[in-house]
Amino acid sequence: MLDSNNCFLVVIDVQGNLAKVVADSELANENVRKLVQGSLELDLPIFLTAQAPDKIGHTTEPIRALLPENYEYPRISFSIWADHDLRSALLKSGKKQAILCGFESHICLYQSAIDLQANGFEVWMIADAVSSRVSASKEIALTELRAEGVHLSSVEMVLFALLRNAHHPSFKAISKIIR
Repeated sequence: MLDSNNCFLVVIDVQGNLAKVVADSELANENVRKLVQGSLELDLPIFLTAQAPDKIGHTTEPIRALLPENYEYPRISFSIWADHDLRSALLKSGKKQAILCGFESHICLYQSAIDLQANGFEVWMIADAVSSRVSASKEIALTELRAEGVHLSSVEMVLFALLRNAHHPSFKAISKIIR
């Protein structure tokens, strides 16, 4: 089970026009936003990544507005693990549970999840906060990740798992975010 003292969130490539052209983009972007808001409420470390931002664009404004101080890790590799600076930051966090959301499920999220898991992290893919340009690509990626032992979850499920019970100080705030 997730432990709020042992996890971080990585928002992968919620950027530029890509965020507009993924399948069910409005819902996927809204769920990423909710996940970020909940993670902020729970004081989780949050990392932003952008694949070739000079070509694709930077993290979308709704997410940047929530995280104005967060550094955006630019990458050219598909896996976030291949980026030295981000890998160092993840290791420095001391956390061993990774929550992943963003785009594209079958490329950057898939390769990142596999690499994180191979390097000792427990990985949660938030299925309603990921997408690909083609829905079938997302479904294939999630099927493969499940077979590899990656946990599949939803925004609501993961946030309430982190709360554990209704007595948590952030229960009301998280409930409001989910609504």
